[in-house]
Amino acid sequence: MHDAGDRNHRILFTLRPAGTPSPENFGADTTAVPTPGPGQFLSRTLYLSLDPLYRAAMRGNAHASVRLNPGDVMGGETVAQVLESRHPDYRPGEYVVVRNGWQQFALSSGQGVRRLDPDRASVSAALGVLGLPGLAGYTGLIYLGEPRPGQTVLVSDATGPVGCTAGQAARIVGARAVGIAGSPEKCTYAVNELGFAACINDRAGDLDAQIRSACPDGVDVYFDNVGGEVLAGALQFLAPHARVILCGMSEAYNMDTPPPGPSLATVLTSRATLRGIVVQDHLHRLPELEKVVGSWIRTGLFHYREDITDGLAGAPEAFCRLMRGESFGKVLVRVAPEHL
Repeated sequence: MHDAGDRNHRILFTLRPAGTPSPENFGADTTAVPTPGPGQFLSRTLYLSLDPLYRAAMRGNAHASVRLNPGDVMGGETVAQVLESRHPDYRPGEYVVVRNGWQQFALSSGQGVRRLDPDRASVSAALGVLGLPGLAGYTGLIYLGEPRPGQTVLVSDATGPVGCTAGQAARIVGARAVGIAGSPEKCTYAVNELGFAACINDRAGDLDAQIRSACPDGVDVYFDNVGGEVLAGALQFLAPHARVILCGMSEAYNMDTPPPGPSLATVLTSRATLRGIVVQDHLHRLPELEKVVGSWIRTGLFHYREDITDGLAGAPEAFCRLMRGESFGKVLVRVAPEHL
């Protein structure tokens, strides 16, 4: 149960941003805590996931399921704890992944909800490496990239939850993982903590020379999370029969007009395969992700990093930092303590 005096603090989307979002694009309000009706449960948000996808939602051109209009509660996936339930499948005290958005309390009908076992892994990991970002990295790399031992796998945004999962999965199956990240600190982390063979700082200039040096035999699998200039650079170094996995386009999310596209001529000459991944196509593999990557985490084979902001009020600035490329690891807001 929640306290009778509890109020529901919410962060609202108020103004469509031009370019990179700023805190002025958000507002806040406070409402009564809702009461579940038949077939619903009430949950308290513990962790809120901040994702670049919602920049497109703020622009109004995202998929209808996540599209936002000014005045809406900002959307987002959360880990929450059930407080009251009139739903036959959920009991108070259970931990769930549910799309509560940027608010402290919310109702759910149970649709699209995933139950969590807090004894198997940190519940926050269900929004990162053991959730949809990890699923995109794992399934995109293993099932679409099909890396073989000794091959070179190049991964952009290597320290984020998608890239760190793709790169470490490549290493664990015997491939040579090379990362691309946005600072010397991130590159050091990728090599020393995540086990990448090398990492390229894409903000240090001469990306082509850095890729040529780190991938002397060419790139067998390129896992792209950023698009733009990094994608254009990586495509120049594809090995014969390379596989290119297009997962994210973070470089373009803040642009109101998309960047000019790269030349795809090398995709043709190298007979490469270019594949897009939409993680919703792979939801049936979530139990496999939890089992396989969960065991890698427990045995110390796999590492990940979280960039956590405390308190819902800090969500707008944390989201803006993410969209400026200043975050490090999976970006989360800790809305409430796990154990009250």
